[in-house]
Parts: sequence; structure tokens; C-alpha cells
Amino acid sequence: MAPKILISAGEASGDLYAASLAEALRRRYPEAGFFGCVGPRMRAAGVEAVADMARLAVVGLVEVLSHIPRIYSEFRKIHRAAEERRPDLAILTDSPDFHLRLAPRLRKLGVPVVYLVAPQAWAWRKGRVHTLRRNVERLLCIFPFEESFFRAHGVAAVYIGHPLARLVRASCDKEKFFEKNGLQPGRKLVTLLPGSRPGEVARHLPDLRGAVRLILERRRDVEFALATPLGHSPASVGAAFPGLPVRIVEGQTWDAVASSDLALAASGTVTIETALLGTPMVTFYRVSRASWRLGRPFVNVPFYSMVNLVAERRVVPELIQNHLTPERLASEALELLENAAARERMKEDLAEVAGKLRTGHDPMEWAADEVQAVWKRK
Repeated sequence: MAPKILISAGEASGDLYAASLAEALRRRYPEAGFFGCVGPRMRAAGVEAVADMARLAVVGLVEVLSHIPRIYSEFRKIHRAAEERRPDLAILTDSPDFHLRLAPRLRKLGVPVVYLVAPQAWAWRKGRVHTLRRNVERLLCIFPFEESFFRAHGVAAVYIGHPLARLVRASCDKEKFFEKNGLQPGRKLVTLLPGSRPGEVARHLPDLRGAVRLILERRRDVEFALATPLGHSPASVGAAFPGLPVRIVEGQTWDAVASSDLALAASGTVTIETALLGTPMVTFYRVSRASWRLGRPFVNVPFYSMVNLVAERRVVPELIQNHLTPERLASEALELLENAAARERMKEDLAEVAGKLRTGHDPMEWAADEVQAVWKRK
């Protein structure tokens, strides 16, 4: 009998992973039914939308407060759908603030839960471990150090490898990318990656704008591409760089990064993508002052960038919160643009990180194995 599966994601990377897993499961069970909180990739994979992922995309302890009614509305939709349809299994992808509230409700309904992409309980909010242990049948980890941490705390965790390790690749070479986007051959290219959520983009654009101006004061042989996800290029993004040679590139992030000499990347999934493509980078991130003050005392990690955490040492510069200024961003960028040896060292280090994220199998097929095992045990 084909399973009914609730599958849910709350942001762009989760949408990609959940869609890939749904496709892997559908190859095994062509008649399976999927429904849940979905984004564009999940819709394209045939997952029925009962809640909208786009309505959940908020970052920051304080920033989320004004959005709680909207988020709770989506929560009620997906919980009600679970009550009415009684799925055979649920796959919850990342977005722990949302999904770790949903998991206990599903458990009460007798729906086994597989959780894809472990919450960063090893860094902060370790109480989430107890929620996982009580309510999740299998935790699928995508970073190598996570499995041992969660297993030591009694969570049934499995490291499946990073899904992006088999997905990230450029679709064209540098020459074709430059031609397609009207960039001048022979110039250095810096790709700006301010984030995917509107709030983080708005917080990062002023520092990126200032850094672009400072870089151009010293280097006139540099062009800039600002990469945005497909369908996420509001006019305000382009308007943030008046008179500057910044080309908005929509839906071509991997090609832009692969064609670049350097990326300025907001800390998050895109830094993993950049590492897998082997492009040197400077990472940064800023939340509101209130969120920083509230959250900082509870964070206990040696690095903020996942690239550095996987490497277990500083591979890429991190400019976090008050350290993020146009001057610091431009300085780090110019050091890499003008120091070929430093760029090569970073490329070697990024290749090591990429190697740690790759395994000898397809992560989504392994994830499908784990989902299948949980369903058959029900």
C-alpha cells in the first residue's frame, strides 16, 4: 500500500532538500501521496500545499514576534491537515522553531516523525535535544560532527552526508556566464550573497553597498553580481546600489559563484554551496541588536560559519554583528583579490571541507532508506 506522507519545510534550503527526498520516495512508491508546508521546489515535485513556506521565512528572536500570528496560522493549517488525513509518516525539514512544536502534536496523533537537517542544539538551545529524543523516530544529520553529539544524548541520529554535495554544480562555464549577463571578459567578478529572506537582505545591503564603493576606489577591474533566488529580485535590491556596477542575477546563484573570483556571502546554506564550488569567500551576518543581546549568551561554538565548523578551524573570515562594517568587508575582500597565494590556500581548505561533506552514496537515497525503515516498522 502506498504511504500518505506529510512533508514540511520552512525555508529555501529545506524546500530543496524536502523536494529531493519526496522525489526519491516517489521513485520507490509512485502512488505515494505527499502534502504539507511547501515551497516552489516541493510544489514542482508534486507535493500538495496545505501551508505556505514563504509565510514562515523570518530570522531573529525579536524579529519573529510581529510575525507570530501569520506563522501560527500556517501551523494550524498543517496540524489540522494531519488530524484530518492521519498520514502514515511525517518528514519535518529544518526550521526547528516551527517543526519542534509540530512534532509533539504529530506524536500524539500516532504519526512517526523523521526529522531532516538537525537543529543546531550542539551550539545553543540544548533543550531541543529532549524534544527530539521524545518525539522523533529518526534524525537525519547533514554535517559529520552531528551524529555523535545527538547519539550521545539518546537521539536516533544518522549522518547521511550533505544533500548539496551531489546537487551543487555550475550549468555553464565562466565565459558563457559573463556573456549571458553582460559582464566584461577579463575582469574579476565578486558575487554578493546577502541572504534569501527579506529581513536579512535588508540588514546586509547597506554594508555590501559600502564595501562595493570601497573596493572600487582601489580596484577598477572588478565587477559585481548580486545573486538572488528565482522570483526574489525586488526593485529595492537593485535600487540599493545606485550608480554602482552591480548586476542583479536571478536564479543563477551556482553559476555566478562558480564564475567568481570571490564571494561575499551571508552565513548560511549558501556558504556550503560556495565551498562545494571551491570559490574563496568572506562570510558575514547581522541580526537586530535586541536579538543579538538576547541570543549571544546562549551560543557556545568556536565559529559561526558552518564552513569553519566543518573544517574545525578558521578557513574563511567571519564578520558577525558589530564586526560587519563596509570597511572590514572591503578589507577582507581586497586581501583575497590581491593575494593569489591566500586565494589558493583557501581553495585547498575549501576542497577539504567539501570532502568531509561527501560520502560514497546519495544522501537522499540514504534518507529514503531511513524513511522507509521507519514507515515499515510502524
